[in-house]
Amino acid sequence: MSLFSVINPATGETVAEYPTISDEALREAIGSASAAYESWSRRVAVADRTALIARVAELHTERRVQLAEIVVREMGKPLDQALGEVDFAAAIYQYYADNGHAFLADEPIEVADGDGSAFIRRGGLGVLLGIMPWNFPYYQVARFAGPNIVAGNTILLKHAPQCPESAAAIAQIFDDAESQLGAHDSVYVNVYASNEQIATVIADARVQGVSVTGSERAGAAVAELAGKHLKKVVLELGGSDPFILLSTDDLDAAVQDAVNARLDNNGQSCNAAKRFIVIDGLYDEFASKFTELFTAAQPADPMAEGTLLGPLSSAAATKRLEEQLGRAVSQGATVLASGTPSGNFFPPAVLADVTSSMDAYHEEFFGPVAAIYRVRSEAEAVALANDTPYGLGSYVYTTDPEQALRVADSIDAGMVWINLVLGDAAELPFGGVKRSGSGRELGRFAVEEFVNKKLIRIS
Repeated sequence: MSLFSVINPATGETVAEYPTISDEALREAIGSASAAYESWSRRVAVADRTALIARVAELHTERRVQLAEIVVREMGKPLDQALGEVDFAAAIYQYYADNGHAFLADEPIEVADGDGSAFIRRGGLGVLLGIMPWNFPYYQVARFAGPNIVAGNTILLKHAPQCPESAAAIAQIFDDAESQLGAHDSVYVNVYASNEQIATVIADARVQGVSVTGSERAGAAVAELAGKHLKKVVLELGGSDPFILLSTDDLDAAVQDAVNARLDNNGQSCNAAKRFIVIDGLYDEFASKFTELFTAAQPADPMAEGTLLGPLSSAAATKRLEEQLGRAVSQGATVLASGTPSGNFFPPAVLADVTSSMDAYHEEFFGPVAAIYRVRSEAEAVALANDTPYGLGSYVYTTDPEQALRVADSIDAGMVWINLVLGDAAELPFGGVKRSGSGRELGRFAVEEFVNKKLIRIS
């Protein structure tokens, strides 16, 4: 079996295989991306780069159904959610097409002695390597490629081994946009490379930075290599995000939000709510309502209209989640609800009474498994929320505006959402702290990660 294969998780069928790139072809790919930077990206106006990204956005919209069906086959995302992902990717590209010129405008600096002037001019660094995961095949690429191409960089993209068809579809979109607008044909280059080959890419002097979205294990390995070769890295890694419920005027709505925040993308989202921390007075009713609504979403055909929960992404993902759940039970966690997996179709499970002595307290569950915790106070809720190696997102539900901001200030996370879930948008920065990574994507901050902020001083 090829390293890059489409294996439909709903059926177990191997749909397609893609050959790994040869070492020679990989060297040529790096050279092509470097040539695109030297002869096109760094020389053309921002308007030319934003026009390219605007066309990429249009092509995503034009091909949305085809693109969505690909990821249903690749990783089991329900079709409705796959269509939503394609639309979000298009919106991200369009956001940078619309705002790129403003984000890259010269920034004047007032000179203290009054002699002459000074300003910062932002420009690309060169070739960037993106290492992307399988759970959001289009969205993850858009938030990396969109801002960085507009900034004047060129892209080498290594997608997840189980997403070669969506990788090819994205590459085709860029090829078509480049051809239609007369841009260099290697502003964006897809490479089906092995981990060993990626090490040689990071070491190449023409590659100026690396962005990784994936597990903390992958991030640590890439960061070590990049550090050895003095390359900047942006890391978007795992999460075990808390959902803190302190007070509410509408418990049913809060429960619905909690379920939505856990089940999005079949529960396989880094910034999904995974630990539900509920004040004592609301705990019993929340646990009952949440368990009922959560388990009502049983896994079904991801191609069917209205399916909320499809299969897990792979047999390996199913095996790992089964093992984690079994270990939690053996270590003493209470099971409020669970079911028996069928192939990669994994029924929702709810745990309670998880303690710090259990592995489940510290691990990330990447699938439809939720853990509910009872707390007696705001301080206890914050302490529990922070008692994790991760620090990506967090969710706070309260009717007290002062408490909301007080808790937000106290949480160790890169993002805090107050009284809402699934509110991601192109203009809002995404990223975490602690073992969830470093750096930011989306919003204005994404453009700042891989640019040369060049000082120009004029006498």
